[in-house]
Amino acid sequence: MSRRRLLLAALALAGGCEPKVKDRLALVGGNVISETGATVLMDAVIVVHQGKIETVSPREGFRIPKTAEQVDVTGSWIIPGLIDAHAHAERWALPRYLAAGVTALRDVHGAQDSILTLREEASLGGLVAPRIYAAGAMIDGAPATYPSATEVKSAAEARRAVDARAVAGVDYIKIYTRITPELLKPLLDEAATFNLKVTAHLGLTDALTAARMGVASIEHFTGVPEALGNPAPFYAEHRASFFRGWNYFEKSWAGLDSAALGRAAAALAETGITMIPTLVLHETYSRLDDPAILASADLKTVPEEEIRRWNLPDLERRAGWDAAAFAAFRASRPKQDLFLREFRAAGGRIGVGTDAVNQMLVPGWSLHTELALLVQAGLMPEDALRAATRGNAELLGADSIGVIAPGKVADLVVLGGDPRSDIRNTRKVRRVMVRGQLYSADSLLASF
Repeated sequence: MSRRRLLLAALALAGGCEPKVKDRLALVGGNVISETGATVLMDAVIVVHQGKIETVSPREGFRIPKTAEQVDVTGSWIIPGLIDAHAHAERWALPRYLAAGVTALRDVHGAQDSILTLREEASLGGLVAPRIYAAGAMIDGAPATYPSATEVKSAAEARRAVDARAVAGVDYIKIYTRITPELLKPLLDEAATFNLKVTAHLGLTDALTAARMGVASIEHFTGVPEALGNPAPFYAEHRASFFRGWNYFEKSWAGLDSAALGRAAAALAETGITMIPTLVLHETYSRLDDPAILASADLKTVPEEEIRRWNLPDLERRAGWDAAAFAAFRASRPKQDLFLREFRAAGGRIGVGTDAVNQMLVPGWSLHTELALLVQAGLMPEDALRAATRGNAELLGADSIGVIAPGKVADLVVLGGDPRSDIRNTRKVRRVMVRGQLYSADSLLASF
């Protein structure tokens, strides 16, 4: 065979070996923030294969696999997917969470059958949606605050409520304001048999008692003022009605003794409990009389029918909120921030959640507001970022999310700025990856 024929044969053979299917995706040139947020791998390559991160490497000297589709993200900042640790997932909100870079939700209450069905749909890839970790319907004392909750009046009923959730396949247990210590003990015992964590929105149990009994996390800082002194007036208001109890709790912060608050923060931190402060909830509901809140650009991502359903005038009427109440709520905010700083300084664990999609709490974007409020309260940007990623994943017991590392699932966010220099840069979402699928933020925003 002539040399010319040999060359043509070699070229044909090489052409025949050229891969025809791109089975990997490579993000090229981004600056990858590690799980701690303290260090960055500059000008990196992330290779994703079958929904998992295969490689994270400096670009220089790295040979990108030939089967990888390359996406140039030069100059961007890549963080793990954000996790909302206090959410109420609804179908309309799911793509909105993704557009904001939120790739996982900790749903703390929903009608049990529907939320678990929604979780499975998202898990199977049938929806453009974050991962959902669900408690199912919350467990409450009598009378239950919401009809969708399960009311328990005895230790036996508390155990059966836990059993039903374990059989249904919930990820953890949520309890509500009317659970007393007498009901909490058997509930925690039963949850432990199924290795289910319990999170609490407290009302008739103080935070320190709940933490020492074994509650894993506390929502909204509930039960903290009750732990500082005489809880009887709080309990009377909580028994009267949900809103009376909430208002009394919320207003009480302004009058709390700072030294006593510090001692309570240290004692709670020692128990190992996670506090999910939802500062965005406290802040937003203290400023409903502020036109700036009502004109927030984030609200543009909420469907008009949802805003009508929120019906703020009706909420304010039912809750008994007026100008004096809002002023009292605002007066309490500095003490809530102080408690956060003291708790964190004592080694306490902070979860990052929002309470979306409740009124004025916009799915996805409220988490960015929460991050900014945490930094404003005293956390370093990298600490707030870690809390919303690795920290929230640890709260969920999900070690495959919240980090960017080989072998972990490919949930990440491509940002247009460094969140360590300015936490508000988390809002500069350019691309979002969940389950290894890459989406343009603009295309997600344009889809609703």
